[in-house]
Amino acid sequence: MLIIPKNYKSKLSLYETQIAIGKLKRFFEDNLSRALNLKRVSAPLFVEPNKGINDDLSGIERAVEFDIQQTKETAQVVQSLAKWKRIALQKYGFPVGEGIYTDMNAIRRDDVRDNTHSIYVDQWDWEKVIDNNSRNEAYLEETVTSIINAIYDTSEELSKFFPIAQIPKRDAYFITSQELEDQYPTLSPKERENACTKEHKIIFIKQIGGNLHSGKPHDSRAPDYDDWDLNGDILFWCDVLNCAVELSSMGIRVDSVTLDKQLKLSGLNNRRELIYHKMLLNNQLPYTIGGGIGQSRLSMLLLQKAHIGEVQVSVWDKNTIEACNMAGIDLL
Repeated sequence: MLIIPKNYKSKLSLYETQIAIGKLKRFFEDNLSRALNLKRVSAPLFVEPNKGINDDLSGIERAVEFDIQQTKETAQVVQSLAKWKRIALQKYGFPVGEGIYTDMNAIRRDDVRDNTHSIYVDQWDWEKVIDNNSRNEAYLEETVTSIINAIYDTSEELSKFFPIAQIPKRDAYFITSQELEDQYPTLSPKERENACTKEHKIIFIKQIGGNLHSGKPHDSRAPDYDDWDLNGDILFWCDVLNCAVELSSMGIRVDSVTLDKQLKLSGLNNRRELIYHKMLLNNQLPYTIGGGIGQSRLSMLLLQKAHIGEVQVSVWDKNTIEACNMAGIDLL
């Protein structure tokens, strides 16, 4: 649903917005790479669909496919790079404690478009090699804190150049999806997120993917990249929209044991024959932690924008365009 903030006026002109987006991306990439010890790499826009490398997300999104004239083969536009990154870390020989980040661009044609969702997805995808001893909740929370500090540092740097307020520094509030359901049993998952984030301003919801006591998961997760006991989402409270905004989905990745378990729980044992899954089940890939951080969503939050279309170029329906024009929301 489209949110039109009352008396909204962008703090930046269209020209200033473009300059600010460029600075924001440079600042954040530098801060993130320092915080997590990451190196920038190139990434694919599309992959072969029969190797299990593309991300299935919640399992219902339709990947965009096209045929290649010369070979008559089919390729799929990536939905995220969760699996590709792990293979890349092995192929490039990254040691424990180092990782990669890259620009990920995708088309998610089934996403419902609103203030924070677009069919065009742009995010920083990152992945880091860890050892088995780091596959724990403490390391996950430490990494979350490092990412949030990189966001704070970026906000501070931007505020020196543009008339925008710096995000007040706060510690993240960590809560499991089951604790969140227990705390707000009558609310929907999205309503729970809003209620908790409004109170704490920055939260990390842990353990997303498995069924809760209600019999339903907080949100769907593919069974073959995150360990559902060691993953989560970072959410920030957005004063402009008066709601929570998810900036990142991330987690410690499955090992052979958790992949086996989650494939069984999901009824997707047929994936065991795919190349990527065989490598995992045979312990041929490194232990990793990784995730995606929305570029346009971070730009929205730090530049205090009301709509994702103010910081990225996409396609919008007629009603959205007309409502935004009337409200002074300049869609790019």
